[in-house]
Amino acid sequence: MSDVIIGKVIEEELRRQERTVVWLARRLSCNRTNVYKLFNRTSIDAELLLKISNILSTNFFTYYTNRLDK
Repeated sequence: MSDVIIGKVIEEELRRQERTVVWLARRLSCNRTNVYKLFNRTSIDAELLLKISNILSTNFFTYYTNRLDK
């Protein structure tokens, strides 16, 4: 198991970019309730993570690949 709470990492990056939950929800074609649920997830489907990475221009996969080096 990973100790990365990827949802929190995504939430922090969204806030760092001063973007709103509504902004992300629109780009993901979902409602903001689903985005809030996403923030509490410890794992995310690779396809969804890729989509979020592209939307936020941030490679969230590095949070997992860095764990491989340990």
